[in-house]
Amino acid sequence: MAIRARILGIDPGLRFTGFGIIEVDGNRLRHVADGVIATDGDASVAERLRVLDAALNQLLRDYTPDYAAVEETYVNRNATATLKLGYARGVALLAPARAGVPVAEYGAKTVKRAVVGTGNAEKSQVALMVRRLLPGAAIRRADAADALAVAICHAHHLATTAVMPSLLTGAA
Repeated sequence: MAIRARILGIDPGLRFTGFGIIEVDGNRLRHVADGVIATDGDASVAERLRVLDAALNQLLRDYTPDYAAVEETYVNRNATATLKLGYARGVALLAPARAGVPVAEYGAKTVKRAVVGTGNAEKSQVALMVRRLLPGAAIRRADAADALAVAICHAHHLATTAVMPSLLTGAA
């Protein structure tokens, strides 16, 4: 069964949240949009989260994705920074869920493996592969490339999930 869907990928961050939107038609991927939602570093955390939520809700209205995929948070040494990243991730999970869009989560290694073929790929390798998989995408920031990679990862997951029932029954 061929998959046809629009996927919103999100790379959450309190300062910069990357987004990428792709369309999947069978084994074809098409770039729709990408960019970064930036918040004012001088604003309160609550205000920055409000801005992030409003921007994500606008993206959901404008592009009406069938699915959303969010990169999981990595834990770093600064507990405060990790906690704030978790806040942004919470908004990134909540906004599509509130809009009725199914949300998936993927770790960075899973995303890298899906896009580059190895979980230890460098950010530059991920960006290069995203550009190759989505010709014509003028990606300006690493956050947007990462978000597109998350969307591509979810597209691969959907394709695998669609094929699995036929593989399990021997009908492939």
